[in-house]
Amino acid sequence: MDIAELLSDALGRVRDDLPHVVGGLDLDQLAWRPDEGSNSIAWLVWHLTRVADDHIAEVAGSEQVWTAAGWYDRFALPFPPEVHGWGQSADEVAQVRVEGDLLVGYHDATAARAIEYVGGLTADDLDRIVDERWDPPVTLGVRLISVVNDATQHLGQAAYLRGLIDRGHASGPGG
Repeated sequence: MDIAELLSDALGRVRDDLPHVVGGLDLDQLAWRPDEGSNSIAWLVWHLTRVADDHIAEVAGSEQVWTAAGWYDRFALPFPPEVHGWGQSADEVAQVRVEGDLLVGYHDATAARAIEYVGGLTADDLDRIVDERWDPPVTLGVRLISVVNDATQHLGQAAYLRGLIDRGHASGPGG
């Protein structure tokens, strides 16, 4: 297995698992939070996709799928187009109320773009510096692992919330 196959497989697993986490949930269930300081499934999936979209577009030198393919307009969230969820307040998290089909569609489009991008990479590409704002500077390899790590952590959190909802625990101050 080469680096392109490895990264494609990691990103593809998130894409393949995501519909099972959001499928069959209504708007209120997707927006449910165990308490007012927690994230919802909708926010977690939106955020993990926004981060992947942002980071892949930056290293690929392309426009984000979010704006290029009209997802920003379809979501109609009350945030500027560059926002991807990092550092958002609990009140902002609560404003992410979107249908599961929209979340899956945006993620599918972003994952397709990411898999296309990593499909052309070689091991030598991974040492290219892509962000000098950090010490040490961030390489392409580190940035891509960060994308995979963020996506798998947040998808796991969303799956945990899905389990709570399925078991009837979706009540209380957050929902």
